[in-house]
Amino acid sequence: MKAIIDLVAEQGYNGVSTKEIAASAGVNEVTLFRHFGSKLNLLEKAFHHYHYAEAMEKLFQQKLAYSLRDDLLTISSRYHELMNRNRKVMQIAFKEKPIIQQFRESTHKHPQKLQELLIDYFNEMKRRGKLADCNSELQAKAFMWMNHGAFMSLLQGDSSSLGLSSVDEFIDESVNTFTRALTP
Repeated sequence: MKAIIDLVAEQGYNGVSTKEIAASAGVNEVTLFRHFGSKLNLLEKAFHHYHYAEAMEKLFQQKLAYSLRDDLLTISSRYHELMNRNRKVMQIAFKEKPIIQQFRESTHKHPQKLQELLIDYFNEMKRRGKLADCNSELQAKAFMWMNHGAFMSLLQGDSSSLGLSSVDEFIDESVNTFTRALTP
């Protein structure tokens, strides 16, 4: 799966053949087709393999302490870590929009899962009296958009638009703002 991500990021979807992908992966083309059926299916499987839904779900299950500031720092930091690790996947998604459109619906599962996790987390924090009365769904979206917007600015090489010296500084400042706004 790494082979298709690397090659498509470098040469574009139409610029790379299944033969090249198979050679880069150290398998023959027949094996590639037997396991994935098509180049598009392989790209879709690789896209999901290198995305973040499962890692974020694990984080929410194992790492959160129900301390708003600490948890939001953990969530933001992990999100940026995963997105940076998977930069090539995101670059492909934006460069190869017509190709990605063919499995667009399934690409939405990652942000949808993160949104569900955040909504559940915010609702639980309200239940525990640790979060102000708010619309959990809108807060989850705002938190996601804030982090995704920062990532996209950095992905496009526009770190100056953040007005900060580092992603860590952005995360800290934005989480402080959310914490102040949402603490009862």
